[in-house]
Formats: sequence, C-alpha cells, structure tokens
Amino acid sequence: MQDWWQKQFPQGCQYLTITDARGNPVQIAYGEKGRGKPLVFVHGLGIWSISWQHNIDFFAQYYRVICFDLKGYGFSDKPAYPDKSGYKIIELERILAALEIKAAAVVTESVWGAVGLALAEEKPELIDRLIVIGGTIFPKKLPNIGLKIMAVIPLSLVRIIDILRLPKILAPVTRWNLRQIRSEVVVRGEIPPEDVYWQAYPYINFLHTSTRLVIDVKQAAAEISCLQQQKPCLLSKIQDKLETITCPTLVLWGAEDRWFPVTEARKLDDRLPNSRLKIIPDCGHDVSADCPDEMNQILLEFLQDTDY
Repeated sequence: MQDWWQKQFPQGCQYLTITDARGNPVQIAYGEKGRGKPLVFVHGLGIWSISWQHNIDFFAQYYRVICFDLKGYGFSDKPAYPDKSGYKIIELERILAALEIKAAAVVTESVWGAVGLALAEEKPELIDRLIVIGGTIFPKKLPNIGLKIMAVIPLSLVRIIDILRLPKILAPVTRWNLRQIRSEVVVRGEIPPEDVYWQAYPYINFLHTSTRLVIDVKQAAAEISCLQQQKPCLLSKIQDKLETITCPTLVLWGAEDRWFPVTEARKLDDRLPNSRLKIIPDCGHDVSADCPDEMNQILLEFLQDTDY
C-alpha cells in the first residue's frame, strides 16, 4: 500500500488529523520533500496526490514540496456523509494550519481551482503565490458523460456498490473505466499501466471512495445549475470577488483541453489583477501528467520571477 509514497517521499505517507467542515475528526494523508518555502500541491476531482508524481522531485530541489489527499480521496479518510458546498475551502485552510504553513505557493488543478481562488479571496494571508491549472470557475456543464451519470445516480445506490466492494470485485472494469476517463484529459501518447494501477488503487481498495466522488460530482452539478440559472451560489460568489485577489497568480492551461476550453483560461486571466497566462501547445486538461516538463519550467520561472 505504501509503495508509491515510499518512492516519492523520504518519510513515505504521513498523516495529520483535522476537524472537518462538519466538526468531525478526519485523517489526511500527505507527503513532503525538500526544504525552503512551502510549495503546496492540491489535486483535482477524482484523483489524489499521484497527480503530482512528475513534479515532486523537480521542485524539491528548490522548495518544501507538500502533497496531500483531500478528504474522500486517495489515502485520506472517506466519511460517507455529504458535505455542504465549499467544505473543501474550509478544510484546505485547516490542513495548512495543521502543517504550520502561514503563507505558501499553492498549486491547484481542474475543478478544485475554485478552492484555491476562494481561499485567496477569503484568507489572502495564506496564499503567497497561486497557480491555477485548468481550473475553470465559469463552467457551463459537466465535461464528461461519466460525471453526468454520477450527477443523477442515487447516492444510496453508490453506497451499496461501495459496501458490496464491487469496484474491487470488478477491478479490471474499474481500471478500464479510469483509463477511458484519463484518455480524455491526456492527449500525448499512452497512459502507462502502472499509472492506471495507482490512480485506481483507492477505488479498488478503500471503502466509500466512489461514494465521496459522487458526493462531490453532485455538488459540482448543483453549482453549475445555479450558475446557469443566475442564482447565487459558491461559484458566483468567487467570480464576484476575483478582482480582490492581489497575489501573483499563474493561469496555466493545455491548448488541447477537451474538458474546459482555453477561452475560459483567458476569461479568468482577464479578471485577475495580478496574473499571467501560459498556454502549453499540444497539451490536454491534465497538464501535470500530459506535459510535466513544460509545466515544471513554467512554474519555476513564475515563482522565481515573482521572487518566491
């Protein structure tokens, strides 16, 4: 179970305990490597710290690199109860506090780009530099048919699927489904079998991983619906305060992003007062997996140029 963590971090997988947004104690899995100013990586929807496997060693040469699994993902606790929209913002703040991080460069990706933006608005003292990778807050719909199915499937049915351990019993199917999803966000070449194995590992081996994913997808669908109907919601609140984010911000996007088009990157960049936009040619939605070398160089240049 610890193989991936042991390869990435000197102390392997470590755990810290926070009080979650519902007031319950939960264990958060994390790893860290390197010394210097903190560089915190926050993974996207449905994935875990493995997202950053191509970035950890590179940035550990310059910074204290920290990766953690958000509640419900990877090796962290997976309570089966639902949470209110915005709970990840609260819990990210508490994770940073537990790690004694008072100001950090924070890297967010995909749907959870909104988490980094919201925290920069609400607690600007915690975010020294912000990097948003493919992280739209102007979505018009869920980008994938699988996510659309999750948005309407009864949560009670997903809990039964988890309790019966069907993802483990049907492990080859679980891995095949994940590979299909990964093929939509990676456009350069094949996805290595070892990557599929580790990306699927929590769904196959840990109870309630699928349940937690569906909880978050339903929340995302509800937010998008409210946004399209011009009703107040978390995303509209974040949109309304983008101009208040003054920390240096990098908006990084793959030119061939099939989930969220580059036009959304430009829209976000236009709304942020202290941002720069970088678009990587021939790169998909999952920039860290698809174009890691380009990503590493762009991030390092941004951090050094802004004296971090």
